[in-house]
Amino acid sequence: MTFTFATAKYDSGDWESAPNLPAALIDALAKYTTIPVAPSGVIVELGSEELFEYPFVWMAGHLPVRLSDRKRANLKHYVERGGFIVIDDHNHDIEGVFHLTATEEITRTFGPLQALPNDHEIYRCFFRFEDGPPTTSHELNGWGDQLIHEELHAVLRNGRIGLLYSNKDYSSEWDMRPETKRFMAVDPTRFGVNLIVYALTR
Repeated sequence: MTFTFATAKYDSGDWESAPNLPAALIDALAKYTTIPVAPSGVIVELGSEELFEYPFVWMAGHLPVRLSDRKRANLKHYVERGGFIVIDDHNHDIEGVFHLTATEEITRTFGPLQALPNDHEIYRCFFRFEDGPPTTSHELNGWGDQLIHEELHAVLRNGRIGLLYSNKDYSSEWDMRPETKRFMAVDPTRFGVNLIVYALTR
């Protein structure tokens, strides 16, 4: 089956805040793996039935996240049926409106997020990241909350990650045209490959 990268659309915020990220991750998946991948991504409404057609969904933004009861129920059903969604704080700011509202919605839907151990298999299911989640340039440069976030957080179902939450702002780090990576010593989108491989194989 061909993998299609899906970006979640929600009403309250700027869900389209990283327009080049899908192409960058599609390029990485095609470059490093043998997984058949569609050449372009899709946009999927968080409250739609179409959500269940995609095993991996990316969600990010800078603005407040407010979900209706219907969208919240749909997201919960998606995760409980084996879907995998990444929610990334594009502000890199634990005091920012995206983080505060997104984590509130997650807690209302699933209960509190759990810290993900830095030796979790998601850090070695394709590329190896010995220290856990790779640091972004935004953390190293002191942008946002000026913190380096040492771990990611997750909603687990039967031992499997169903929702992965990040304050690291991978959305800014990976929002690039694929050809840009030719000038980088290390391709930062490699960790995105791990996320997709995990979603498809676990």
